[in-house]
Amino acid sequence: MNDASNRRERSAQTGFATSHLDRRADLRDKPDAIAALRHRSDTRLTVLAGEMPVLKRLEGEALSVWFSHGETELLGAGLEEAFLGLDPDGAPRFARLIDKALADPLRERPEVLLTDLRSVALKRLVPAHELGPLGEGKALLDWHARHRFCAQCGGPSELDSAGWKRHCTACGAQHFPRTDPVVIMLATRGDKCLLARQARFAPGMYSCIAGFIEPGETFEDAVRRETWEEAGLRTGTVRYIASQPWPFPGSLMIGCLVEALNDDIVLDGMELEAGRWFSRAEALQMLEGNHPEGFTSPQHLAIANTILRAWAVEGEEVNGE
Repeated sequence: MNDASNRRERSAQTGFATSHLDRRADLRDKPDAIAALRHRSDTRLTVLAGEMPVLKRLEGEALSVWFSHGETELLGAGLEEAFLGLDPDGAPRFARLIDKALADPLRERPEVLLTDLRSVALKRLVPAHELGPLGEGKALLDWHARHRFCAQCGGPSELDSAGWKRHCTACGAQHFPRTDPVVIMLATRGDKCLLARQARFAPGMYSCIAGFIEPGETFEDAVRRETWEEAGLRTGTVRYIASQPWPFPGSLMIGCLVEALNDDIVLDGMELEAGRWFSRAEALQMLEGNHPEGFTSPQHLAIANTILRAWAVEGEEVNGE
């Protein structure tokens, strides 16, 4: 398998990264085409009550993110909708936002399940290819909910381009959904890696360190800066491993390995409460859930798990050898 194929597969292993939809950006500024798609009998919609996904109960224990027109109308009036794309059979897919106040009444309905987005991914409540569009819809609709007014003049803005733009009704400014890039990295030195923890983590869980990319910064430089700021490690070569869309609320995680040039860890004391070197053997134990001291790693949905697994299990190194 070539390196490019391996990277694509790694990204697909993360939560929210798998989608079979053709986004068809060429249709977004064609209102008549979008309206025709919206009213087709094979159109399906994923629904969020505020930030809470609404899942449809199927036969047995199965769940789905997709509702028909009629089913969607019974859930509550739509506040906004966005076109997500076409499925492999050409069937249209949309995301609909309903009032968050409807969440509690809907919990009493036996035909649906409401739970938080993280739990949907962590518990694998829906097929992986449905999780990606759900994350796409959540991130997009959440952005709309947070951008009701123009950042340029303060006037009210309206949804446009089938959900992929807002325009100001006062000054005409256009605003587009933002994705915030975040680097997340595993610093390695020989046969050991740096893992750290924040106070909000589950007891005993250690993970990769991470941080937002700043304006005018490459992701390689962001990796080096964040590793120095948070752990006091000087670093050299950076190697990309995988990426993950992270709809909390709308980030792109860029996963890397980075070569540590010194051993002494100096934690910043603000973001991290603990950090230490772990051997490759310990990393494997953490991934398998049998570390003798009870230390654990992030679960399957997180890209930190993918990065740690690439190094500890698959033998990836910063220099690629």
